[in-house]
Parts: sequence; structure tokens; C-alpha cells
Amino acid sequence: MRIVLPPQIDPNAVANGDPAAIVTLGGDTMGTMWRVRYATRDVARAQGVGEAVQARLDDLVAQMSHWATDSVLSRFNRSPSESWIALSPDFAAVIDTALRVAALSDGAFDPAIGHLVDLWGHGPKGPQPLPDAPAIALAQATGGWRRLRWDAGAARLWQPGGVALDLSGIAKGYAADAVADVLAGLGFGHCLVEVGGELVGRGTRPDGDPWWVDLETPPGVDLPPMRVALHQMAVAGSGTYRKGEHGLDPRTGHPPGNGVVAVHVIAQTGMLADALATAVAILFPDLSALAPLQVAARILVRRDGRIDEILTEPLQALLG
Repeated sequence: MRIVLPPQIDPNAVANGDPAAIVTLGGDTMGTMWRVRYATRDVARAQGVGEAVQARLDDLVAQMSHWATDSVLSRFNRSPSESWIALSPDFAAVIDTALRVAALSDGAFDPAIGHLVDLWGHGPKGPQPLPDAPAIALAQATGGWRRLRWDAGAARLWQPGGVALDLSGIAKGYAADAVADVLAGLGFGHCLVEVGGELVGRGTRPDGDPWWVDLETPPGVDLPPMRVALHQMAVAGSGTYRKGEHGLDPRTGHPPGNGVVAVHVIAQTGMLADALATAVAILFPDLSALAPLQVAARILVRRDGRIDEILTEPLQALLG
């Protein structure tokens, strides 16, 4: 068993032998599931906590779903050409990080590839015929993060005309952060949150242990287990072994074809981990563009009929 340790321990977020119980709650959101585990001495409040979490997630879906035609995102995609659209604090936070990662990764992560996603049959329109080169070129020309303009001070985004946002590579990570914040606001600072496989760990378990999370390995792959002590950190994944080849390289308009089977990234927030997992899956094997972020990632790659494991240096530094 390999253990990934947090870079530092927050003394203000460590339980001191508190005899609190752990409550587990869950539900549905964003076409997937959510689950929380939190430490509390007030188990009777669990129903209200679950309702608060579900309400928060429902609000995020109403803002950022590309499947709901009445969401804020869908309305942005239909907005008139050359118009500024004011964004909510949630939407603004996601766009700000998404565009920073897009710029750093030279567009390997791109929040404005809605047309390309639809063209390949991964969006609300469902399965589509295999796209030809002209159709791919058109989808690229009408989308892309470089066509957007972001006024961070005023929290408004420029719709140049025809750009379709798709935040599926970052929204679940942000949702996990938001749920952890909801729990903290209710007085539950020790929690583990999962939204569709993206996880955020705050504080510790009542016994003082961290929230232990095992990184998933594809069936049939023989690798030593890797367990993460998720304390004031997040982990997000991206891969093909569950859903098949669904990733797209926005720069080419095609699936990356680099053999990446799975990526897990550990970062300070779920939102950043989510976006970086997508970027790493597309950029591999050349991750030099992401060097300023010191990305802690485990990458599984199919080569010559076998699965190889690559650990970035920042992740190796976290191994205890």
C-alpha cells in the first residue's frame, strides 16, 4: 500500500479525539451521484443537512448544466452576438479558473467546446455519426476559449456569437467544493464530499485519522494500491476505462489517442483538480505547459498491451 500524504497539516482542522458520529448522506445530481460523510454530535439534523446539500447542487445545475435548456449556461450559449453576460459568483469562479487552465494548457482544457462535444455525440444531442473534417473544422472555428472575453472585475463574459460553453470538465469538482462549504457553514468542518467521483476532504475523521480515499485502478490492472490522506485537499479523475473514449483534444478536434486510460490529480480544490485531470489526460506525455502548477498526478497509459503507471514528481514528493 502506497500512501499519499498532504503537504501540510492544518492544526485548526484536526479532530481531538472527538467522539462524534459519522453521518453518510447521498443523492443524485449532474447525471451522477453525490455523497457526503461528515462528523457530528447532532445526528438528528441529518435530514436538514441533506436537504441543504441537495438544494445547493440543484442551484448549480440550474446555473451550469449544458443539458438543461433553461440553465444560465444554455442561455449564454443562445445569447446574441457581441453581448456581455453578467455571471453569478459561482459561474464567475468556474469561468475564471477554467480560462486560466485553458491559457496555461494552450487549450488542452477548453470550457468553450460545446459544439465539438455535441458533434462527437457526447452532449445533449446524443449519439451522432462520425464527424468528417469539415464539420470538425467548423465546430472549432465557432467555439474555443480564445473567442471569449472575460471581465473578471465586473464578473461578465463576452459572447462573440455562437460560442457554446461546456463546463462538464470542471463543474463537478466545483460542486464538491461548494458542498464542503455548505457543510462548513452548518458547522460541520470535518467532512468528505464526493460528486460524480470528484472528492474533497476537509478536516479529519473523529478518531483523528484523515479521510482515506483509494485511487481507483481499472479492472485487471495489477498495481500496488494507492491511498490518499485527503486532508484539506481534493482528488479528481479522468479516464476511458469506464465510459470508453469520450475525451476530446480541442486543439485537433479529435480524441487524443495517446493511450491514457486514467488520470487522477490531487490539488487544493476540487475545481482545480477536475480541470487539471482533463488537461493532463489530453496533454500527456508532454506536461511541461503545466509545470508552473506543480501538478500531482497519477497517469495510467496503455502501451504494447500493458498498462504503465506514471507518477509526476509533485505526486512522488507526497508519497509517505
